[in-house]
Amino acid sequence: MKALEPNTVESSELVEQTFNFWFSDNEHIRSPFPEYIRPILKENAVDAFFKWVSNLNPKAKEEVNDEMIAEKFEEIIFETAMGLVHTEDEKITIQYPFLPRVDDEIRNNEEDVQLSKIIDRTLTKEGDTQFLKVKLENVSDQQVWETKFELPL
Repeated sequence: MKALEPNTVESSELVEQTFNFWFSDNEHIRSPFPEYIRPILKENAVDAFFKWVSNLNPKAKEEVNDEMIAEKFEEIIFETAMGLVHTEDEKITIQYPFLPRVDDEIRNNEEDVQLSKIIDRTLTKEGDTQFLKVKLENVSDQQVWETKFELPL
């Protein structure tokens, strides 16, 4: 359980590796965290993580494994970030880091040769199903159109 104690080599490696991963763009994964929140996010998330660790009872400390620790730390980072960002669009990016973002260019379908640029995104709900509604502008003729993606639960 030494890895869960603050100021150990193991805990600092976990912290650094996790932040390095989420604060960098890695192939298909782009960082969902804006630069302006990163210093305070780091500080607040580490504090919240070690507070969580200190509240674990001894039996729970024995049962947690490295994967559970890493997942909990990431969960705390994302929860903390939601309270630090300023815009709804930034919150959408943190909630759904793998979905298209404002300024991304996409095609309507695979056969479409025209690119469109995302100019706005909002979350909507139809019954129990949540969607990401995306407003796009055609790059060549500036025509605006919309589409939506069903969001995972």
